[in-house]
Amino acid sequence: MNATTDRVPVTILTGFLGAGKTTLVNHILTAQHGKRIAVIENEFGEVGIDQDLVISAEEEIFEMNNGCICCTVRGDLIRILGNLMKRRDKFDYILVETTGLADPGPVAQTFFVDDEVREKTELDGLVTLVDAKHVHRHWGTNEVQEQIAFADVILLNKTDLVTPDELDALEARITGVNAVATVYRTRNSVIEVDRVLNVVGFDLDRAMVTDPRFLEPEYPFEWGGVFTLEPGDYALVMQEGPDPAMKLALLSAPDGLSAAAGTAVRCFSEREPAAAGVVEPGARLWEAALPGGAVRVPVRIDRAGDYALFTEHHPDEFRAELHGPSGVLAAQEAHAYKPDHEHDDAVSSVGITVPGELSEEKLNEWLGGLLQTQGQDIFRMKGVLAVKGDANRFVFQGVHMLFDGRADRPWGGAPRTNKLIFIGRNLDRDKLTEGFRSCLA
Repeated sequence: MNATTDRVPVTILTGFLGAGKTTLVNHILTAQHGKRIAVIENEFGEVGIDQDLVISAEEEIFEMNNGCICCTVRGDLIRILGNLMKRRDKFDYILVETTGLADPGPVAQTFFVDDEVREKTELDGLVTLVDAKHVHRHWGTNEVQEQIAFADVILLNKTDLVTPDELDALEARITGVNAVATVYRTRNSVIEVDRVLNVVGFDLDRAMVTDPRFLEPEYPFEWGGVFTLEPGDYALVMQEGPDPAMKLALLSAPDGLSAAAGTAVRCFSEREPAAAGVVEPGARLWEAALPGGAVRVPVRIDRAGDYALFTEHHPDEFRAELHGPSGVLAAQEAHAYKPDHEHDDAVSSVGITVPGELSEEKLNEWLGGLLQTQGQDIFRMKGVLAVKGDANRFVFQGVHMLFDGRADRPWGGAPRTNKLIFIGRNLDRDKLTEGFRSCLA
């Protein structure tokens, strides 16, 4: 799709029954925020707008004295949008509220499927309100899962009704479903209007502010470091930590840490690690018991070279250090990996980052096949792509089987790296990554 300056950004507001959507809409329609917003309200009668605030009323469209316009959506959304666009000079943003039991997918798809709507509007983002006090009662429903999965921004509302620990646990659970949504904690749906408008839902650079490592693959270990070692005896010294044991692997690493990480993944997939009596380099998994206090795990090196040590947990958690004849050794290269974790829900996020340029033909073929076979399970997808022969970044977002993209700013001197996010149900990370890599030119 070609970007045009006259397209109106649209924000879709969703959330389960009682989450606070009506309170937020009422605030937007009555507050003096200086924004010109058209609000398409699902049940206008529930908002309870003071008639003194209404300047004029024609059909289903009400103009407010604070610059807002409000519409009912008891009729068809496309028809309402058509009527609203006749007043294009009256507003700069559109906010659409869905019902509490609605799947936001079909509402979002409206802005992809109708040519006239696509020409005049642009889906900017989806905002979901979550009732911090009561969402646990409905967590297993498809509506709650999908509303969270579709979101670019999540308002964790009613924070005054739960403890800080409960809030932290809920936010972590939400992040497990949708790792790139920006989360704000609110009371009584009070939030700056700027935080629910112009969210630029497909801006991965902005989304990654919440989790800079989201696009990294998940690993079964949290840390790796490369040490240059001479033949001899060493010791991995650890203190008591959050777990009673630490799994680790020690591998020859002549080509550096990244090259050794693949072998480490295979080592950590072993179900029965060997007890760490004397650790020696090799493609095997060791486990050191940590009963309490300081523990010295002997390490024996027979040949000089570079060796990569991978640990299940970050060394800082156990004050772990590799000791040699001259004292504590520093790693020449180290990296903290994004740890693997078990999702307790079928809905999750998969992020992929691949450097290089894509073949437009291969990409279209792969995406087309993927959306035909798995489109119903892919709630949202978004990405920034480097297409061979194109000097500009290509940004896109999709809803189920519908895809919408456009040329963005030039790459300039920035590395041409592809970033892609899928949010949906029953996603296979390895298969998606392999399929996307097959599109490289």
